[in-house]
Amino acid sequence: MEVSVSGRKTAVSQSLKRQAEEKIGRLDKYLDMDRAEVHFWEEKNSRSKDTEYCEVTMEGHGHHIRCKVAAPDGFTAVDLAVDKLESQLRKLKTKVHKRYRGRERPAIPPDLVPEKLVSDEHAAEPMYNIVKSKLFQINSLDPQGAALQMDLLNHDFYLFTNSETERAAVVYRRDDGNVGLIEVE
Repeated sequence: MEVSVSGRKTAVSQSLKRQAEEKIGRLDKYLDMDRAEVHFWEEKNSRSKDTEYCEVTMEGHGHHIRCKVAAPDGFTAVDLAVDKLESQLRKLKTKVHKRYRGRERPAIPPDLVPEKLVSDEHAAEPMYNIVKSKLFQINSLDPQGAALQMDLLNHDFYLFTNSETERAAVVYRRDDGNVGLIEVE
């Protein structure tokens, strides 16, 4: 597994980088993942002693697993992240159906790829300040598989192509704890 380590507005020591690469790299024993990105940053919070943050995103076999932890130092944060990721990987390994293995990832249709926005002198002021943009591959899953991915990522929603209807769809976590499904017509 390819592991990349970076710091957001902070320097990552060689020993911390080495420990993160080693410990995150060992998680490959649970499920063969392609790559992992590890990001460290620091936030000052007067209410908590945990000021060092570690976020890990792992990808492989059409699955994404993510965790974010806070700790007093980066080394402890890596250990906490590894514990969370082990739990998520065990869950994924036991719940993934054999029918999903070996499938090729679908290509992103050209109409779903965002185009670069070209600023126009006469354009109106934007209503929202979009501070982050992501581009990712949409997987073809059934709603149950998409709900599992949403849980593994610890997100409130997951965008996917419904393999049963071949339409774009979103599963989302409802306030009552259940999961909802939205499909595009």
